[in-house]
Amino acid sequence: MATNGKATNIVWHKSSVGKLNRQELLEQKGCVLWITGLSGSGKSALACALCQALYSRGKLTYILDGDNIRHGLNRDLSFKAEDRAENIRRIGEVAKLFADAGIICIASVISPYRRDRDACRELLPEGDFIEVFMDVPLQICEARDPKGLYKLARAGKIKGFTGIDDPYEPPLNCELVLPQKGNDCASPCEMAETVISYLEEKGYLLA
Repeated sequence: MATNGKATNIVWHKSSVGKLNRQELLEQKGCVLWITGLSGSGKSALACALCQALYSRGKLTYILDGDNIRHGLNRDLSFKAEDRAENIRRIGEVAKLFADAGIICIASVISPYRRDRDACRELLPEGDFIEVFMDVPLQICEARDPKGLYKLARAGKIKGFTGIDDPYEPPLNCELVLPQKGNDCASPCEMAETVISYLEEKGYLLA
């Protein structure tokens, strides 16, 4: 019997079919592609391009989109600091389950704080958490403002908005950086191919 968090008297039940079996079945290796960056940096566009490109190669993926998750699993959470941390913790735990199922899980979330991203990394075996940083300057993201959120934040109608009155902490040792400087910007499909090249190099597209 064990105690974990608020749960007591719980026992881990091991399945007779494990991660290696599932990976052999899918002919790929489960992992988490954690796409982080400011709102408007292109995270969702990259996630969708990755999903499509990997699907065309016969690889199974699933996208955990930050906004979509707040429509269901995390609908009870606000944007207060403690709830933002819990939001990322839950996404990390779900992403871990997808990776254990042998699926290439694409998490597209701002996840502004290093400690929260690092905590998600620690949930997975070494190498299975692949942090992808959308390195797009604030001024470019704000100029895009696809959801109109920066305008609302500047007007004081949204409090604690990342990049305006709440910090974004860039990764220090991520696996991939996808930068944009000035008007030079690769398309989502081009960035997806960069990520896929990494997956191929590390052997994730083979069982």
